[in-house]
Amino acid sequence: MAPNHQLRLATALPLLLVLLLPAASRARDTIAPGQPLRGNDTLVSSGAGSFVLGFFSPLGSNNTYVGIWYAKVPIRTVVWVANRAAPVRGAATDNAGATLSVSSQECALAVADANATVVWSSASSPRPAGSSAASGGGCTARIRDDGNLVVTDQRGRVVWQGFDHPTDTLLPGMRLGVDFAAGTNMTLTAWASPSDPSPSPVVAAMDTSGDPEVFIWNGGTKVWRSGPWDGVQFTGVPDTITYKGMGFSFRFVNDGREATYSFQVRDAGIVSRLALNSTAGGIIGGGGLLQRWTWLESAAAWGLYWYAPKDQCDAVSPCGPNGVCDTNKVPACSCLPGFTPRSPASWAMRDGRDGCVRATPLDCGGNANRSSSTDGFAPLPHAKVPDTTRAVVDYGSSLDQCRQRCLRNCSCTAYASANLTGAAGHRGCVMWTGGLEDLRVYPSFGQDLYFRLAAADLASIGKSKKKVSMAISVVVSITAALAVLLAITGLLIWRAKKTKARKPGSTIWTASSRNKDGSEGKDHGDDLELPVYDFETIAAATEGFSTENKLGEGGFGPVYKGKLEDGQEIAVKTLSRTSTQGLEEFKNEVLLIAKLQHRNLVRLIGCSISGPEKILIYEYMENKSLDFFMFDTTKSKLLDWQTRYRIIEGIARGLLYLHQDSRYRIIHRDLKTSNILLDKDMTPKISDFGMARMFGSDDTEINTLRVVGTYGYMAPEYAMDGVFSVKSDVFSFGVIVLEIIAGKRNRGVYSYSGHLNLLAHAWSLLNGGNGLDLVDENLNGSYNSDEVLKCLKVGLLCVQENPDDRPLMSQVLMMFASTDTASLPTPKQPGFAARRAAAEDTSWSKPDCSIVDSMTITMVEGR
Repeated sequence: MAPNHQLRLATALPLLLVLLLPAASRARDTIAPGQPLRGNDTLVSSGAGSFVLGFFSPLGSNNTYVGIWYAKVPIRTVVWVANRAAPVRGAATDNAGATLSVSSQECALAVADANATVVWSSASSPRPAGSSAASGGGCTARIRDDGNLVVTDQRGRVVWQGFDHPTDTLLPGMRLGVDFAAGTNMTLTAWASPSDPSPSPVVAAMDTSGDPEVFIWNGGTKVWRSGPWDGVQFTGVPDTITYKGMGFSFRFVNDGREATYSFQVRDAGIVSRLALNSTAGGIIGGGGLLQRWTWLESAAAWGLYWYAPKDQCDAVSPCGPNGVCDTNKVPACSCLPGFTPRSPASWAMRDGRDGCVRATPLDCGGNANRSSSTDGFAPLPHAKVPDTTRAVVDYGSSLDQCRQRCLRNCSCTAYASANLTGAAGHRGCVMWTGGLEDLRVYPSFGQDLYFRLAAADLASIGKSKKKVSMAISVVVSITAALAVLLAITGLLIWRAKKTKARKPGSTIWTASSRNKDGSEGKDHGDDLELPVYDFETIAAATEGFSTENKLGEGGFGPVYKGKLEDGQEIAVKTLSRTSTQGLEEFKNEVLLIAKLQHRNLVRLIGCSISGPEKILIYEYMENKSLDFFMFDTTKSKLLDWQTRYRIIEGIARGLLYLHQDSRYRIIHRDLKTSNILLDKDMTPKISDFGMARMFGSDDTEINTLRVVGTYGYMAPEYAMDGVFSVKSDVFSFGVIVLEIIAGKRNRGVYSYSGHLNLLAHAWSLLNGGNGLDLVDENLNGSYNSDEVLKCLKVGLLCVQENPDDRPLMSQVLMMFASTDTASLPTPKQPGFAARRAAAEDTSWSKPDCSIVDSMTITMVEGR
């Protein structure tokens, strides 16, 4: 065939194929002059067909708008609105004559009603720099597969695009900030209400004065601040590292041409968006004004993964100038060292908005030779640095040069690094003048802030540190002496075979940690600050701890249902004198759970330490624990697959919070179905933190002489060698997932399969292509096969024998969010799969299954 004929055929074939395709498979994605989009039509993005553009009316509204929403999300979620402030009057069903058109001369979009009256036009919106409308009828508007509505001229140049004019939602690739070259300010503005997309006073915008950072405004009031970008993340968004581990990437540009923030998601199967709402709780539910949502295909619902403001320290300057907000302290506000409250009376009432003033004036104000100032700087670690609106940024200096520059300027009150990822000596700095506004600290996040103090206050801080060091030494010595004394006393009591009741406690203590070798370590320094109830109040609430109010009993002691005088229902957990857990576990649980806040963790309301028994008071869970349903033939029928899947995801989110997002890194160490409580909506909440351990920021694993946990849920490396890490909890989570799928406990020999336990049985079924045979027969075949197989794979990945092979919880959640089950790794052999002989030879594993299943064990091994 001649070359020119080949060329003609190659050109004609695609057109011929398009013409042969049925109309339904050739979804339109473009409008051109003379070919408007009408009220009853839609455009669908080419490629994956991810987005739809069309006319819509919000629920409860009689107005019509042009918007963009997800094509494959069954809940219509609008991410962009053209004419949000200028609707077409009447519902969309009555506006078939409305049009969205593009002009041939100006390349301008226009929304018109059925009478051809234009209500909105893009001609009034700024165009990208260098763009100009071109005549000749070559203008087109196309909805792209990233959700961007783009208008191009006859040469293919972008004349206007929706991504330059966000509404309330930031999509992957969309920028938030200022493009100085194009003259566009890209902000998010919340809907006025769920039925009204018109702009509300709630706006998220990049403030480019000083060191750029994102603010949320409600009218003229700042309500949240991201903190400046430190080269890695915003200093006020500690969750960033979690999302990086889940496949998100973040981009911040500040090069003189633009100051913008954007994000991307590597996995195309993950649908995620950042949305601004006009009220905390938002259009769909959840907390905060700015929210990150990810579509959960299995649950057919949006999952809330992050939000802001999140806590009292997220409010803008709750502690005023030179005040520090710390959610780990009660009260949360304190003054910087060397400062005192400006208004002691307000401070005593826990109103810190007036802030703090210096205890000692700075020297340089009255020193003719400022270079010889006796002032200095003290570090404040883990800080969200103060408001940078009026700060000065110097990217060309080293941190030491910035210190010298700040010291020579009497107005300079603090400095910090500007770019942590820059070359050494060239990371630059941010320098503040005046009061330090909106300052907070985190347990293990943020950066060092160096704030200015007079010499006398610097010396005072040095003396305080020495006193603290001496105090710690004294406390350690006294503790050691008391330990010896208690050991001797215990020995004498044992020999005399006498027991004495403890005297009622009346003090509040500080719980202690354990070192890696299992010995007692130093104080966490966190005084217990909880509502403390007297014993009589709790006795009255539980009707004298009546048997009718008893909910159950575990190793800690009996648990009772109660009702306080204000009508609040509670669960009362008592530490009985015969408890298999001790006072140390009680203190540990109080310290940890009092500091943790997450919708998938049980909430601690208060405690009682004045009576004959130590008592913890929790929110009441109407549906008891997961094992109450799972392993009962009748009750398990109440758990359909959708409910089970939501429970799995909820446990995963709670565990991710413990491992990565909480103030501390927590390893639960006793995760099991009986420690998963269910509220009235069957929302899972992780409970029982008596065995939990805090992890240091640099720790990857800890070796202990004291192995605690429950048989059937413990990871091999922990049960056999006393080594635990976050991967130990991952193993326990995997066991729970498999139990939820199967409706059976991980115990005993499956005689019909020849396997030792549920883990090996599930692995064998998956490898044989019969994974669905594991599904609980009480589901009666009513389940999503793809979801079950995904959960089965994830569960088996979590229980792999080698801890290094197990995923992190951030990766687990990404697996649940992904729709491509085939791309998941193939699980390796699970723990204990080939250890029948070892299990039978281990004395602590011999009790009958009916006992072992619920037995919490404590092992002390010589090493």
